[in-house]
Amino acid sequence: MDQDAFDNGLKTRREVLGSAYVDAALQGADDFSQPLQEFVTQYAWDGVWNRPGLSRRDRSLLNLGMLVALNRPHELKIHLRGALNNGVTKEEIREAFLQAGVYCGMPAAVDAFRTAREVFKEVEG
Repeated sequence: MDQDAFDNGLKTRREVLGSAYVDAALQGADDFSQPLQEFVTQYAWDGVWNRPGLSRRDRSLLNLGMLVALNRPHELKIHLRGALNNGVTKEEIREAFLQAGVYCGMPAAVDAFRTAREVFKEVEG
């Protein structure tokens, strides 16, 4: 493992997803899943999220669309919070989901809206 890449990725991962979520993911890792946590942190969060060329906000919007397309509601919840942390507005999320509905299908958009409403309710208290 490249410790510098892991540390840089961990910093970004915490800034986007929040320390509580990241700490829980890392503390919940066992011998089987620890290599995945290291891989995701090093390659996704440092190797991709820290690249120049796209802002974190833009990367968040892209992730939302891809997660809708892949039908990954658990990850969508996590990245909805990250998108909000990165300055994406509820209105922009709505527009991204409407566009995803055209390209990914209406059932995907309906599920995405349902998931977003749950997250917004949790975030807004």
